Amino acid sequence: MKDKKTIYTIAKALELSPGTISKVLNQNGNVSEFTRERVLKYIKEVGYVPAKSARNLKSKRTFTIGVVFTEALNIGLEHAFFSSLLQHFKSYVERFGYELSFIVRRLGGHEMSYLEWCMNKRVDGVYIVTGNDQDQGLIELIDSHIPSVSNDLIFEGLHSVVSDNAQGVYLALDYIKNDLKKDKVAYISGPLKAKQFQERYQAYQAYIKKEGWYQEKSSVVFTESFGDTSGYRAVLEMMALIKERPDVIFVASDDIALGVLKGLRDLKIHVPEDIQIIGFDDMPFAKHFTPTLTTIAQDRLNLGEMAAKILISKIEQPDIKLDALTRIPVKLIVRESTQ
Repeated sequence: MKDKKTIYTIAKALELSPGTISKVLNQNGNVSEFTRERVLKYIKEVGYVPAKSARNLKSKRTFTIGVVFTEALNIGLEHAFFSSLLQHFKSYVERFGYELSFIVRRLGGHEMSYLEWCMNKRVDGVYIVTGNDQDQGLIELIDSHIPSVSNDLIFEGLHSVVSDNAQGVYLALDYIKNDLKKDKVAYISGPLKAKQFQERYQAYQAYIKKEGWYQEKSSVVFTESFGDTSGYRAVLEMMALIKERPDVIFVASDDIALGVLKGLRDLKIHVPEDIQIIGFDDMPFAKHFTPTLTTIAQDRLNLGEMAAKILISKIEQPDIKLDALTRIPVKLIVRESTQ
């Protein structure tokens, strides 16, 4: 008896995704003419006829997930942290036959909203890697019937998977207090328009207040953007205005910390002898800094995969009850930038 053919066995035989087979059978989505003809030829050869129930199921599913990676915050795909999350998410959903498609605001000469794009492409769900929480088009999409998940934004109706930012701040400051035995701490934050920097700054303020540590006004600086150039400018500004040099500078991201290290080097301030530095993220390049960077490590694999698991669950089991917010633990990695 011949094995029963399904879109999954066909996909495996042709080394394509089930989503591609579904698009060909339902005559929708973006599939090259070569691939379409190849699939149609194969199903004719094996005599595959979709059952009515299967056809009805496929008509509701495209095995496509829309991806929002907005440029509103000036973050490109080259950003190591967010691109890593996207890769882990992509690898996970592909195991279940889903494909990713980037959501754009313009197709040809026609401009459309995020929701219009998703309706047009009939996506099964949406993954918001990073986005602007003031973007009304994005809020409209989150409020729609389309399941969505994010590793960045936190909204009612949106399932969010984020690092435990407060835990990370407390780990760093406890280390400064208990291991380094220091209390003259300065803080360089990324732009507060990003949720993760809001949470880290709030946790920092709460800890400083609880411990009663004195803070000069100039000991907290906010960068204009996310890169090392902003970190470089921020530490030059801080060192020019601060009255008493801090023992430790806690930097809210490793990208910014790279610029801080460059700035201190140009000021002839030695790390860790004169000032110690702690970052946040544990990006792959952090262990290649000179000196190597003490930092708070985010679990990028778990963040990306957990977001993928939640979104697939929402797509395949619409009535499932899931926590709206999942926080992934972080850990302290001690390296040469602290003594």
